[in-house]
Amino acid sequence: MSSNSSPVSSLSNAQAGVLLFSILIVALCGIVYELIIGTVSSYLLGNSVYQFSLTIGFFMFAMGVGSWISKFFDKEYIRNFVTIEVAIALVGGISSTLLFMAFPFARPLYELTMYTLILIIGALVGMEIPILTALLSQKDEVRDSIANVMSLDYLGALIGSVAFPLLLLPSLGLVQSSFAIGLINILVATVNVFIFRKHLKNFQALLFACVAILIMLFVFIVYGTHITRFAEKQLYFDQIVYSEQTKYQKLVVTRSTATHDQRLYIDGHIQFSSRDEYRYHEYLVHPVLAVPGKIENVLILGGGDGLAVREILKHEGVEQIHLVDIDPEMLRIAAELPMLKRLNKNSMASDKLTTFAEDAFSFINKPGLMYDRVIIDMPDPHNEAINKLYSREFYKMISRRMEPDGVLVTQSSSPFFTRNVYWSIESTLSSVFDNTSSYHTSLPSFGIWGFHMARNTEGFPVDWTFDIETQAITAETMQASTTFGKDIAQLEAPINSIMEPKLYQLYIDDLKK
Repeated sequence: MSSNSSPVSSLSNAQAGVLLFSILIVALCGIVYELIIGTVSSYLLGNSVYQFSLTIGFFMFAMGVGSWISKFFDKEYIRNFVTIEVAIALVGGISSTLLFMAFPFARPLYELTMYTLILIIGALVGMEIPILTALLSQKDEVRDSIANVMSLDYLGALIGSVAFPLLLLPSLGLVQSSFAIGLINILVATVNVFIFRKHLKNFQALLFACVAILIMLFVFIVYGTHITRFAEKQLYFDQIVYSEQTKYQKLVVTRSTATHDQRLYIDGHIQFSSRDEYRYHEYLVHPVLAVPGKIENVLILGGGDGLAVREILKHEGVEQIHLVDIDPEMLRIAAELPMLKRLNKNSMASDKLTTFAEDAFSFINKPGLMYDRVIIDMPDPHNEAINKLYSREFYKMISRRMEPDGVLVTQSSSPFFTRNVYWSIESTLSSVFDNTSSYHTSLPSFGIWGFHMARNTEGFPVDWTFDIETQAITAETMQASTTFGKDIAQLEAPINSIMEPKLYQLYIDDLKK
């Protein structure tokens, strides 16, 4: 960078204080950009461990490269710092929008965009620390300057890493969070331009750049909802009728005006299509309730959409239903969103139902009511967080909350598309329960889909009887569903546990085939 302004020869206490505060904000913003990119990539591509590992690794590498590059800069530290802050505000502020826009085209384009953003933002953040250290060393000894810079850098990273999941993501979402952090970056740059204006010969040009980007990001925040909706439209073919980033997940409900199909997505993964969800929920619910024995107390883990509850309520023998879903917003829209209320036939208002907005793992690990039937309606194990809900430890905890003749059923992904996952779930259940039964059905929206039942007493019926009204399942189709063709037949698969989490990696590997 060529010299066109006067270097800072000494710092006042006020100027030093502004620079120290700038270090805190720089670190805060840098870690949040890193978390935003990792979260968007996990949301769109899955496998959060892989995505965050790569994001963190390349970001740290880029910071190192940026620090090395900074040694070639001239001694116009303030001008260089402000210029870098302007660049970070611009690139970081639009980072999540760029990622959402790139995703629909092709995965290589998305990954190119992702790594480019990581390297640019990381390098720019890496350039700032040596510059600020050099500036502060003009007031204090180099040792003290380094200590001050590093301590505030770590403190800022802590604040950013805590604020992102607890404040930014739930209240602003991914797109507006990046705008907000970009706005903070440009405000820091603007403050430094004013504080050090006597040392900036290009003061007006830098101030103009700061104000222009500040206005742009402010407008983006004001119209952030519209921008978010536009970005989301690139991910979904149908009209979005509801979208909310909760503390736990991204909930999106869509509707097709052409086919009248309504769908629920969680973190970008489809949960059901209204055209065929009844097939899934009938095969999930009715077989486990048709097994002879008491069905008075039923537990549903997951299933916050109320569709499984709708099917359970068809059985007169059921007296009490407990539904556990971690996300209170999911429970709310199932009870209040007109589209979901129509689909679940207002099942969430049943006086037989009690809902718990809790983590299923924590809920089942506490003493409480013993259940006659347990229905697990969780998302597929596409990341390590959900992996624990298909683990041996989880099934052991469930078995302790079941009556001696109780029966469990779990959705188990596709025996065709994720064959190893499907049979790994069976192996895991068999390590806990004495008897298991595997079956499958076809869903137009998903293909072949599978389930497993498990219990500790005698086996399962040979002849099935369903004395309730159904649209798809019959005694004959249930009997046929227990027969597997050669391409989906049982194979040797590992037991999944918390200590040795096999399932989510199997899921990723299966989908690559």
